[in-house]
Amino acid sequence: MAYELHYWPCIQGRGEFVRLALEAAGADYLDVTREDGIDDMLERLGAPPRPAFAPPFLRDGDLVIGQASAILLHLGPRLGLVGESEADRIWTHQIQLTIADAVAEVHDTHHPIASSLFYEDQKPEAARRAAAFRDERIPKFLGWLERVLGANPAGPRHLVGDRLSYADLSLFQLVEGLAYAFPQATERALAATPMVVALHRRVALLPRVAAYLASDRRLPFSEDGLFRRYPELDG
Repeated sequence: MAYELHYWPCIQGRGEFVRLALEAAGADYLDVTREDGIDDMLERLGAPPRPAFAPPFLRDGDLVIGQASAILLHLGPRLGLVGESEADRIWTHQIQLTIADAVAEVHDTHHPIASSLFYEDQKPEAARRAAAFRDERIPKFLGWLERVLGANPAGPRHLVGDRLSYADLSLFQLVEGLAYAFPQATERALAATPMVVALHRRVALLPRVAAYLASDRRLPFSEDGLFRRYPELDG
């Protein structure tokens, strides 16, 4: 049976991290809300006995999994996107969780007070939050990923081991999003992380990833998603 991915149909958001893994592996999946609208997703969201808190969630047969990192933990072995050892699986998951931390901080640059408020209602606070993020946190997150690549016993072509993992794909998406939302700050940080830059480029050239990026299945970034370009926040 095809995997069923449920996520908001008009943005990349957190669903894109799952979508990249499915696309890179050539998996058979349905992007349910893009085909059928959001009614089915909203009906299933929060359904007992194990309700998802928010999209994305994935249906794999009778199993329903919420949270992008948990979905990737489940999909990794099934799609061949994680190492076979327990140590590799846990390390890949740890990297993914750290990337998820970075994504949460990106969100908080444009919604530092409340998600229920418009960006325009919290612009002064967003400016302060974004300044700390672009000056301190972007270099810290990308610098940590650079150290992970440099410390990989199998070499710096991948974050874990000697083959593609879902963490590599998520690094690609993080860099893509940061470059969209904070182009100047990200360019400065990437100048100090050449191995991150090289991995980002390699992922973009993978045949299935390249085909996906060139297709209409890959939605563009926008100011409705996680990564938003407000020039005033880029300093």
